[in-house]
Amino acid sequence: MTGRYFEDWSLGDTIVHPIRRTVTETDNLLMSTLTHNPQPLHLDAVYAKGTEFGQVVVNGTFTFALMVGISVAETTLGTLIANLGYDQLRMPKPVFIGDTIRVETEVTAVRPSGSRPEAGIVTFTHRAINQRDEIVCSCARTALIQRKTS
Repeated sequence: MTGRYFEDWSLGDTIVHPIRRTVTETDNLLMSTLTHNPQPLHLDAVYAKGTEFGQVVVNGTFTFALMVGISVAETTLGTLIANLGYDQLRMPKPVFIGDTIRVETEVTAVRPSGSRPEAGIVTFTHRAINQRDEIVCSCARTALIQRKTS
């Protein structure tokens, strides 16, 4: 399924995305180094072992990006004009190397664009969930979506 047009969305629509992803050490290392994040909690196993977590914690920006990325195919692929914002970002549980993440999305707002008649605005609430059914990340994503052409 590809992304939907504005008219195809309704308040309360829910998607359980089919892709799941097991987080690897390489994922965490690449995200941390590519973004120049030297946090030892993400990169130093000896340091991390001495923390309350007892192990390396996956960089939260990776978790956020993975969550949004998994959602794209069934939400905005080919119909997105622009992401207008990400709000209410929460990370209530840590992600560890080896965790498997799945994503669910709910539509929490739908409205026509006031300035662009060829588009509408859809707000998605994304939730990333680990193999223990714990929410590890959530956010609201507001997207400017194409309308169907007449």
